[in-house]
Amino acid sequence: MKTTSVGAVNLVPDCNEITKRRAARRSGIRSRPRLTVLSAALASVLATGCAVAPSPIEKSERQALLAAERQAMFTQQEVLTGSISLQESMARALKYNLDYRVKVMEEALAQEQLDLANFDMLPKLALGAGYSHRNNDAASSSQDIATGRQSLVPSISTERDRVNADLTVSWNVLDFGVSYFTAKQQADKLLILRERKRKVAHQLMQQTRQAYWQAVGAQRLEPKIANLLKDAETALGDARRVEQEKLRTPLESLTYQRQLLDVINQMTQIRTTLSQAKPRLAAIMNLPPGNTISVAEPPKLAAPQLRLPVEQMEEMALTNRPELMEARYNERIGVLETRKAVAKLFPGLEFNAGRHYDNNKFLVNHNWFDAGLRVSWNLMNLFNAGNIRRTADAQLKVAQEQRMALNMAVLMQVHVAWLDYQGRSRQFELERDIHGVEQRLLSHSMNAAQTSAQGKLQAILAGANAVLAELRLYQGYGDLQNAYGQLAATIGMDALPQEVGGHDIASLSEALQGVAEQADTLLAGGAE
Repeated sequence: MKTTSVGAVNLVPDCNEITKRRAARRSGIRSRPRLTVLSAALASVLATGCAVAPSPIEKSERQALLAAERQAMFTQQEVLTGSISLQESMARALKYNLDYRVKVMEEALAQEQLDLANFDMLPKLALGAGYSHRNNDAASSSQDIATGRQSLVPSISTERDRVNADLTVSWNVLDFGVSYFTAKQQADKLLILRERKRKVAHQLMQQTRQAYWQAVGAQRLEPKIANLLKDAETALGDARRVEQEKLRTPLESLTYQRQLLDVINQMTQIRTTLSQAKPRLAAIMNLPPGNTISVAEPPKLAAPQLRLPVEQMEEMALTNRPELMEARYNERIGVLETRKAVAKLFPGLEFNAGRHYDNNKFLVNHNWFDAGLRVSWNLMNLFNAGNIRRTADAQLKVAQEQRMALNMAVLMQVHVAWLDYQGRSRQFELERDIHGVEQRLLSHSMNAAQTSAQGKLQAILAGANAVLAELRLYQGYGDLQNAYGQLAATIGMDALPQEVGGHDIASLSEALQGVAEQADTLLAGGAE
């Protein structure tokens, strides 16, 4: 019912009037198309101005980066003094080799990711604060649903300028369960990276061992090859003078020169090959190119002893190999993935509590505390539960089959490494016998050269054969040592103990020496 009085002011304006005012304001906005076009053009200009153009690295910047990177590659390394032993070269490779340092940093990164995964299990603690402003009042009114007329005077309950702050804690039980399994998986991934680091260490030790024995052979043969080349070039000069003076027939002189040139050519090729051995060893130890190193030569070439039964080698390999340990951890990750998939099928229970502040003057309470409990359940997961379980189970079965395949591959590698060692051992014994015969032939040829000019060529040829025999002897010994080291790596024996007394080169070398002695005792048939 509508009531009015003469001379009184109606405090409740008609709803139709308010509707007309709103329509007028809307029509006023539509009547300004130029402003809309201008705004769109301005926005387009701003977007174009914020576009990113390609910015290539300048040559000067590349050179500056190159200098800094080159300095970082070789800084903070202990100075190399004296002849380097096999254990010291391995220690330097473990400490300074860049490929191995990458694996160390990957392990450190995995540890940080595990710490983050552990934090994901904690409740969420959120702190927020803000300021808001509007250019007019947030006024509102009410309308009678029955009559359609305005029932209340337009009023405001919020200030134009407000400051608010919140501190809330929330914890979802389902998210906690999923985060727990994820953290367990991340822990296994950390262990996988450690096993990969072990594998890289095995490979690095093999590369160091091979390069070291090549460097020993090169250092031992370089002076002998130089003396032999000097004698051969001197004899070649004499032979050319004989040919010019026609003291011998042309056929004899040319045949003599051809034999000398063959020796010079062969020794030059060998010297070129041997000259690359020490730079390879220096690169593995991350020494700057061009550094001259000297390796410690063993007093005698003692063959390592191997009496450990093949059956025991197989058991050790299946227990200790990094690849099999990685497969076992992957299998555990598959089991956890199954559990995580099952956990996602359950409803989620979330607790939340918070402390709030708002400086709005219309509020009676500017500070308040609230708490709540909420249950949510994705019912669609129930229809997909079978697929989720089958996918997780399939992932687990794949991991199991991969481990079985690796078991077979490891057993094959043990037998191949054992047979390779046996073959290298027989080959080394044969090379040692050949070297002894060539040395005795060289001695007789040198004696004959002192009493006859015709024996000079025979002495040079005998010297070349002796150098070749000694080269094959060191190559055979290096191959034997590599086969021995490969067998130790095949059964999963680590070159470095779990704990060392220090991280300096001397401490690492001592630790490597101790592990090598233990490995020699074990492989020789001693107690483990």
